[in-house]
Amino acid sequence: MCHCKQCQKAQGSAFAAVAPIRSDDFHITQGAEFLKAYRATPGKARVFCSECGSPLYSARDDLPEMKRLRLGTLDTPIVADKRYHAWVTSKAEWFDIEDDLPRFPEFAR
Repeated sequence: MCHCKQCQKAQGSAFAAVAPIRSDDFHITQGAEFLKAYRATPGKARVFCSECGSPLYSARDDLPEMKRLRLGTLDTPIVADKRYHAWVTSKAEWFDIEDDLPRFPEFAR
C-alpha cells in the first residue's frame, strides 16, 4: 500500500493498493483504445480508462520494464506474497494503519 500524497490524490483515498509487474507480462486483451495517460509528474505516466475513469497502472520512463498495477481494478483473485506500507511519512492524518505489516517511511526497497 502506497501512502504518498500523489497516490492519495490519484486514488481519492488514503492509499493506493499497487503491485509491481513486469511490462513483458502485462497485456491488454481488449479495450486498449480507451486507455489514456496523464502525466502529473515528469517521467511518470498514470494510465486510466477514459470511459469509466478507473486508474489502471502507472509507469515510469526510467523503469520501462515495470508497471505498478492498481489492484482494485482486477476481477481475478490474487495472492500477495509481499505486503507492506510505503511512504508512511505522508500517510493521511485521518487514516490509522492497524495491521502488523512492515512500514517504510518512504519508498520500500
